[in-house]
Amino acid sequence: QVQLVESGGGSVQAGGSLRLSCAASTYTYSTTCMAWFRQGPGKEREGVARIYTNSGITSYADSVKGRFTISQDNAKKTTYLQMNSLQPEDTAMYYCAAGRAPWCSISATNTFGYWGQGTQVTVSS
Repeated sequence: QVQLVESGGGSVQAGGSLRLSCAASTYTYSTTCMAWFRQGPGKEREGVARIYTNSGITSYADSVKGRFTISQDNAKKTTYLQMNSLQPEDTAMYYCAAGRAPWCSISATNTFGYWGQGTQVTVSS
């Protein structure tokens, strides 16, 4: 069983930055793909970014390309999401997820088997 714990959320003004962290209790074949999703008020959960933990290959949603960066520290079993140039539309609960590469996709939440409890990000204008 894999447990994921997110941290780093908070409130910032538009244009600001935050870095989210996701600590995994263990790495297995079920955590070869790590991702961040978000769910804003009244919205469906959407994929933000994904990284393959073995190769470091990343993928991003169009809405965050050039502003967000996903990275991985395998020694610490931690995945990060650096968020720059934050905008009010980025306000959401952010969730970390783990799945198996290469079948995981940020377009499909059901390709991830493990989820964290979420961390709130609020961006004010």
